[in-house]
Amino acid sequence: MNFTYPKNEKLKSKITIGLLFTEGKSVSKYPLRLVYKAGSFTEGEKIKMGVSVSKKNFKKAVDRNYFKRVLRETYRLNKHLLIDNLDQPYSFMFFYQTKERLTYEEINTKTIQLFEKFIAQNIKKPESAIDSISEI
Repeated sequence: MNFTYPKNEKLKSKITIGLLFTEGKSVSKYPLRLVYKAGSFTEGEKIKMGVSVSKKNFKKAVDRNYFKRVLRETYRLNKHLLIDNLDQPYSFMFFYQTKERLTYEEINTKTIQLFEKFIAQNIKKPESAIDSISEI
C-alpha cells in the first residue's frame, strides 16, 4: 500500500477549484466536509485533493496550518479507502469546519467515516449477472 501524498495528487489548479465550488457536490461528517466533482486528469491520476481551514474559525495562521497538516496526514493514511473504490477520477476539497480543537485521533476517525459515507453515496455497485437475467 502506498501511503504518500505526491505533488501530482495536490489540487492546485484555480480553474478546478472554481469548478468544485460552482458545480461540486458535498458530503459531510461533522466537523469535516468533502466537496467533490468527477473530472479527468492526465493518465494514471485518480485523485486531486486540497485542504482548507477557515480563517474565520482560526485567526492565527499557526493554528490553521496545524489543522491543515492533520487533514493532509489523515487523508494520506486513509486515501486507500477512496482509491480502491473509485471508478473515475475525482477532485476533492477537504474542509475543517469548527472552532473546536479536536485531537488527531478524533479527526482521523471522522475522516474514515467521511470517506465511507462518500463511497456509500457515490459509488454504484455493479449489478450481478443473476439480477440482469431475471429482468429479461
